[in-house]
Amino acid sequence: MPTKKFVEEFGFKVEQEVEELTDYETFPNKELLDDLRNKIIQNLIDNDIGELSNMDDFIKNEIKKTIEGYDLTNVEISYLHNLIDNEINGYGPITELLDDKNITEIMVNGINEIYVEIDGKVIKDTSVSFINKDHILRTIGRIIQPLGRTIDISNPMVDARLEDGSRLNAVIPPLSLKGPVLTIRKFKEELANVDDFLRTGALTPYMARFLEACVHAKLNIIIVGGTGAGKTTLLNVLSSFCFKDERIITIEDAAELRLKQDHIISLETRTSNYEGTGQITIRDLVINSLRMRPDRIIVGEVRGKEAFDMLQAMNTGHDGSMTTMHANGPEDGLNRLETMVLMNGIEIPVNAIREYIENAIDIVVQVQRFQDGRRRITHINEVVGIENGEIKQNPIFEFRQTGVLPKGDVVGEVGFDGSVSTDGDIIGYALYDFYVYDENFATYGYLSKDGTVLSSVGSRLGRIDRGFVVDKNGRVVARGNRDYIVRDLNNAPVGELHIDGEVTDFDGKNVGSLTDTGSIRNEDGEEVAHATPFQYYILP
Repeated sequence: MPTKKFVEEFGFKVEQEVEELTDYETFPNKELLDDLRNKIIQNLIDNDIGELSNMDDFIKNEIKKTIEGYDLTNVEISYLHNLIDNEINGYGPITELLDDKNITEIMVNGINEIYVEIDGKVIKDTSVSFINKDHILRTIGRIIQPLGRTIDISNPMVDARLEDGSRLNAVIPPLSLKGPVLTIRKFKEELANVDDFLRTGALTPYMARFLEACVHAKLNIIIVGGTGAGKTTLLNVLSSFCFKDERIITIEDAAELRLKQDHIISLETRTSNYEGTGQITIRDLVINSLRMRPDRIIVGEVRGKEAFDMLQAMNTGHDGSMTTMHANGPEDGLNRLETMVLMNGIEIPVNAIREYIENAIDIVVQVQRFQDGRRRITHINEVVGIENGEIKQNPIFEFRQTGVLPKGDVVGEVGFDGSVSTDGDIIGYALYDFYVYDENFATYGYLSKDGTVLSSVGSRLGRIDRGFVVDKNGRVVARGNRDYIVRDLNNAPVGELHIDGEVTDFDGKNVGSLTDTGSIRNEDGEEVAHATPFQYYILP
């Protein structure tokens, strides 16, 4: 007797798995959708909707009146309502993407080709679409109109900053061959300070302390990296190390830096008007900033002739200046800088330009986005001089990739070279881990790797013992400020962190070890807790 399947024996019907429709396929008749949209929007404009107390009900009524006689499904009616609501109260189909804090970049390549970046990874978003190319163009116009910018055939490209600091770029035909293209890079507020960089593993505590010392010593720093690597975000973090009483002038194409100091002057470039006049470039602003009595000049990015003026500022008493530029590495960055100076058309020998750059730039920092989407500082180099006609750099920190985990995560280690020049004593602080402060929060000394506390000139002051600083006589002179307590991922105290990196629970049992990224991992390599950078304060 042949066997029957269960569903055949009892007469059950198996429902076939229905493929989920994309947003673009939800309302397939695009001509009808565009026609309904135009009618509803026009009716809303013709009526005095500003005095209505319930906008949602009014929109529903307008939709209901407009779709009479059309055979639409409930799904299509709901889709139409969401479309109109976003058109009236937001920026069209990308409204929800702009509100989503997890999305760092929005890329509109076509009517149903919308890509977003989340945690450094770019994915296609099928939950968003436009009706047609004109719909994309209308959305671009809606966004840039309050900013005083326009886009049309005579001006087919626009670069602007939104109110929240996000950067917008749009290109339309004839420059774009496939229709309007929109890119919005959202400024991620979460990476607002160095602690956030430490938690994400973008740099190690050693790197953080060294970069802070470089900024305090007013060394000239240039940050290099590719598009989307996080150059501006890192520049914002380094700028936060500046002293509060300094007069800082920032110069950008689209203002993204958000400094917390009091004495800040922010300058932004201006594009030409319809007559082709009135353009103010970064070079114009750099030259003008020299007359504004700056303590520091911070340029968002150099990409052309303004590089020469930036170097002039660094070489004429404006120490502590910082900027970013696109480059594949520290060496390529200085080579590009050399090329930018030559763009000025000034007849200067190449050797003279290299000497000019070597005198101006002290530190080169490279930031890179890896295949797992994470951004890391891969190089911190010191410019040490000219050798055989080439600018020589001394690598102080270098991230070395050692492999890729099965899930695609990049793993590696940071190499540290303590051979730093002695041109400025502050550079020597890279040899030590953490600061120690007195009761007035003035620098008392530095905590070295072996647990001893050293003065600024290297003399031994004491040692670290289970969260306390002990002097030569064994007397406790300082205590840890919360940081020697280890907290789990829910911020609950779980144990103590020792100077050798060992982590114990409160009974003294080993539970893990500290990594360079500030995370606590167990014997299996799993992250179980985190620790913040050490800071110790002298007991009164």
